[in-house]
Amino acid sequence: MRLTGAGDPPTSAAERRLALIVLVGAAVVLGVAPILVRLGEVGPAAAGFWRFVFALPLLLILTARPGGGGIGLPSKWMALAGLFFVLDLAFWHYGIVMTSVANATTLCNLTPVVVTAFAWIAWGQRPKRLFLAALALAMVGAFAMAAGADGNQGTNPLLGDALSLSVALWYAGYFLAVQAARRTAGAMQVTLWATALGTPLLLGVAVLLGEDLLPDGAGGWAALAGLGVMHVVGQGGVAWALGRLPAAVTAVTILIQPVVAALLGWVLFAEALTPVQALGGALVLGAVVLAQRSAQTKAGAEPVSPAPAGS
Repeated sequence: MRLTGAGDPPTSAAERRLALIVLVGAAVVLGVAPILVRLGEVGPAAAGFWRFVFALPLLLILTARPGGGGIGLPSKWMALAGLFFVLDLAFWHYGIVMTSVANATTLCNLTPVVVTAFAWIAWGQRPKRLFLAALALAMVGAFAMAAGADGNQGTNPLLGDALSLSVALWYAGYFLAVQAARRTAGAMQVTLWATALGTPLLLGVAVLLGEDLLPDGAGGWAALAGLGVMHVVGQGGVAWALGRLPAAVTAVTILIQPVVAALLGWVLFAEALTPVQALGGALVLGAVVLAQRSAQTKAGAEPVSPAPAGS
């Protein structure tokens, strides 16, 4: 069963290609996120809070405009998406501070493996042997990314790697919840409510952990505002694509993020990858490509996306 967005007709090949182009652009934009978090001059969870705060006015304008779908009321899937996204940002932002930008971004993007594994366990969609090989390869690559760090990347590389790896679970939950929400709502409406419901939660986490809530200067404020714009463009693009593409395809495509993040980390923070890390990253990316291939139906057929429980 393939899920589409509110009122979306079954997509044609041309529409799917357009959705893929939008998704690639969104992934590139989202690859800037870890850089802006580093430059935000606030605590990790506080950076997520300000990301949401600066995004909300833009989301309100886009949702309320003619053709924007209207604000409406949140569904249970939007609320669940907001909760998963709060967990995603809180764990990932701490991972960004504690380990390298490349590690934090690559490890959290094992989401395609989690999505497909969930479909197997919860919905009985048994993967092919090729996927099982991809899963093993991804785990080897993730271990190499964590073990190959030179020890000077971040404040606590091992803990940062562990936190970043856990994000794959939260991001997978976010993907599945957003795709379920897109059955009855537009992309901007889903993004708006997931953001609005998550804002007070992230503020609570930041206060509870005693984080710095305000940046020191104009540069910090600019980075936080940039996070807000990036959130609208990046997550809005992902939500739009999830109404037209299977979740597994979407989750694989956003693995462009670690490539962008690693390049920016190298240019801005001199975070050169060690040979073992580079090999691990290559194994992870290769593994998710194999996972995507294993999920494809025979030529000419449309990939099948996992259906949420009860649908």
